[in-house]
Amino acid sequence: MDFSIKTIDAKSTFNAIKTGCVVVGVYENKKLSAAAANLDKQGQIAAALKAGDITGKPGTTLLLRAVGGIAAERVLLVGLGEEAATVADKAFSLAVQVVARTLAGLGASDVVLALPGVKDRDTAWAIRTAVLAFRESIFRADGLKSKKEASVSNVKKVAFAVAAAEGAAAKNALVQSEALANGMDLTKELGNLPPNICTPTYLASTARKLATTYKMGVEILDRKQLQALKMGSFLSVSNGTVEPPKFIVLKHMGGKAKDAPTVLVGKGITFDSGGISLKPGAGMDEMKYDMGGAASVLGTMRAVGEMKLKLNVIAVIPACENMPSGSATRPGDIVTSMSGQTIEILNTDAEGRLILCDALTYVERFKPAAVVDVATLTGACVTALGHHNSGLFTRYDDAHDKLANELLAAGKQTGDTAWRMPIEEAYNEQLKSNFADMANIGGPAGGAVTAACFLERFTKKYTWAHLDIAGTAWKSGPAKGSTGRPVPLLTTFLINRAA
Repeated sequence: MDFSIKTIDAKSTFNAIKTGCVVVGVYENKKLSAAAANLDKQGQIAAALKAGDITGKPGTTLLLRAVGGIAAERVLLVGLGEEAATVADKAFSLAVQVVARTLAGLGASDVVLALPGVKDRDTAWAIRTAVLAFRESIFRADGLKSKKEASVSNVKKVAFAVAAAEGAAAKNALVQSEALANGMDLTKELGNLPPNICTPTYLASTARKLATTYKMGVEILDRKQLQALKMGSFLSVSNGTVEPPKFIVLKHMGGKAKDAPTVLVGKGITFDSGGISLKPGAGMDEMKYDMGGAASVLGTMRAVGEMKLKLNVIAVIPACENMPSGSATRPGDIVTSMSGQTIEILNTDAEGRLILCDALTYVERFKPAAVVDVATLTGACVTALGHHNSGLFTRYDDAHDKLANELLAAGKQTGDTAWRMPIEEAYNEQLKSNFADMANIGGPAGGAVTAACFLERFTKKYTWAHLDIAGTAWKSGPAKGSTGRPVPLLTTFLINRAA
C-alpha cells in the first residue's frame, strides 16, 4: 500500500480531485465538514444526511456513487461525532479504522482522505493514526498456512489531503509513520512465528539482516563468550534446552560520535515452559510471545534505521528458551550474576529477570544516556493494569522522573500508553534470601513491583526504566496475535530524543 501527501491550497476545490474514492467527514447534527461541503455542489450529500441515511455518530459510514459535479468515482462519508472546530481524537481514530475496513471491500484502488483536524493533536498525529489503521487492516498472519487467505483489500494508494502550508511537515510525518508501521509489522511477524522457527538463532539472524539493510553494527555472543563474561544468571535459564542461547547487540549510531547512546534491552525468551516450575498446559502455546520485548526492540530498531534517526541507539537482547530437562536449573539452585550478586532461584518460571539482570550489567560498558528494558515480565502486571497500559517502573529522582515523563508522553502521543508504578525500598524486603544476596521472586503480593525491584538492583550506574508489557504485547482468544506494542511508544520516545 502506497501512501502520499496531496496538498490543497486555498483556491483548490475537492470536486476536481480525480480518484476512486474521496473520504470526507460528517457530524451528528447533520452538518457537513468543510471538505464535504466543498464536494456537495448539487446537494446530494446534504440530502443523504437530512434523510437519515447516516447519523454522523463516530464510525458510521455511507458510500455514495455518481455524486454530481465531482471527478471522484465515489464519496465515502464517515461520522465524526459532534460538530466542533476540531474532531475528538477517539472519534478520529475510530473513523480511520472503520474507513480502512470499509474501503477494503470496495473496488477503488486509490483513495484520498480529506478529514478535518483533530483536537489537541497535530497533523503528524492524524497521519500516523491513519497509516497504522490502514496497515493493520491489511496485516496477515497466515504465512505458514498451505492455503493463504484471499486478500480483502483492493486499495493500493492512499493520499492525505493537507493544507499547502503543512505539506513539508506532513511528508516528514508520513516517512516516520511508514517506518513505524514497518517496525510494528516486524514485531508482529516475529511474535506470531512458532517457537520451533523463531528460536534465539532466528532472532540473531533477524538482527544481522537489519544490520546489513540499515548499516548498523551487530555482535552476536554465544555460550562460550557468555561464560567468559560470567553471565551465570542468564546461562542458568538456558541449562535445560538444546537451543543455544544468543546475546544480541545491535547498534544504530546515527548521532554524534561522542553522544552517549540510548539503550533498549529486550527480553528474548523464545519459548517459556516455566522450566522445572512447569506452567499449566492450557494456554502454554502463548508462551511463544515471551520474546515480545525482544521483538519490539528489533521492530523499533528497524523503524529507527529506516528513518535514519539522528540518535545513537543500541539494542541488547538476551535470547534463550526456558525448558525442563535433566540439566535444567532447579528451584533452590543459587547462581552468580555477571554483577557478582548471587541469586537463589525459588521459581524457575521467574526467568525473565534472570536473563535481563546480566544484560543490564553488560550495558554499563556503553556509558548510556538512558536504558529502557522491555519485557513480558509478570502476569501480576496484567492483573494490575489489564491490557490497556504497559507498566512503567523507575526510581524517584530528577533524572529518572524526566525519563519516566518522556516515556509516558510518547505513549500518550501514540495511544500506546503506559502507567507509572511504584518502586520502593519496602518491596525489597520480599526479595530477601537466607542463602544468597536475593531471591528471584518475592511472593504473589505486588509481583510486578518486586520483579522491577529485582531488576533495579542491577542498574545503579545509569538512568533506567523498565516496561512490563505482559498485558499489551499480545492478544488472546479469537483475536490471538502479537499487537506490535510498544513499538509506537519506543519509536516516538527516540524521535523526541533526537529532536
